[in-house]
Amino acid sequence: MRWPSPATTRSPAPRSRPCWPRPRPPRRRDRMKPRRAARPRKIVLAASLGIALGVVGFAASAPEKVLQAEFARQRWLAGAELTQVQVAGHRWSVLEAGDADKPLLVLVHGFVGSKENWLPLMRELGKSYRLVAPDLPGWGESERQAGADYGPVAQMQRLAEFLRTLPAKPALLVGHSMGGQIVGLLAARQPELVERISLMSSAGVTFEENAFANAVLAGENPYQVTSRGELKRFLGIVFADPPFVPWPANEALVRRRRADAGFEQQVLEQIGRGPDALVLETELGNIRAPALLLWCRDDKVIDVSAAETFRRGLRESTTVLLSGCGHMPLMAQPRQVAEAVTAFLAPP
Repeated sequence: MRWPSPATTRSPAPRSRPCWPRPRPPRRRDRMKPRRAARPRKIVLAASLGIALGVVGFAASAPEKVLQAEFARQRWLAGAELTQVQVAGHRWSVLEAGDADKPLLVLVHGFVGSKENWLPLMRELGKSYRLVAPDLPGWGESERQAGADYGPVAQMQRLAEFLRTLPAKPALLVGHSMGGQIVGLLAARQPELVERISLMSSAGVTFEENAFANAVLAGENPYQVTSRGELKRFLGIVFADPPFVPWPANEALVRRRRADAGFEQQVLEQIGRGPDALVLETELGNIRAPALLLWCRDDKVIDVSAAETFRRGLRESTTVLLSGCGHMPLMAQPRQVAEAVTAFLAPP
């Protein structure tokens, strides 16, 4: 409704008193009435601002919960469920996806990694396979015990016990980076537990010198993350095209990695510099299982030349090299990795 102004409602001012009451100008409170319609919008805006500030405040105080919410979203997209099991004296946190009657694939993460690294690939493979991705003991949400050995040989023995608890023998055991080193040792020493293996950007053998290897041999941890700046540097090492990690998820990741700094250094000493660092290379001839070697050509961590070292030592292998990705093909190119795995498992 449009309110008339005093200029249009006031009668001409005659010299004599009229016989009807003279219209009076609207009072101040009447002139303010049209503004009341804006109040609900102001209330909505104020409420939205309050909610936004509350979310920001919650995120600032509990960034870990925001990160967990993102992992829950990714699990939902992959159709994955989170379970826990007690094996080898440790509590394991495990992701499972796919139908129980499908061929079983077990996915083993790498150094500073976790079961969540596999979620993009699980989305691709979930319709065709039964997928199991554990956090290795000491990592992620699995149990870590003070004074325990979490080097490659000890972890291989724990993984062997884990495989024995599964309802079926895996059609494929996949290991990424440190996980590949562990899977390779298991295939060499306990071949009855595996049918086929995939070594993805795998540690455990010699390769052409690069900056990462030189830093490890010098006693450093090139993966160290104690600040958001170091997190950005770390992502630049493992990805050819680093993903953007928004706040507060990046803060949650930094807090996790900062808390694990001592543990990371201890494990890196064993897998990269200790007496077990290259023991896998000496045992490649004991691996009877056919192997899929999957690498990115631009890997800055474990140079692609490692794939050739594996090929020369293994009895039977297939090599797939991808372009445009770094050390994390499982996350950077999950569709291409899924295609390579599917082709490798296809009947002849």
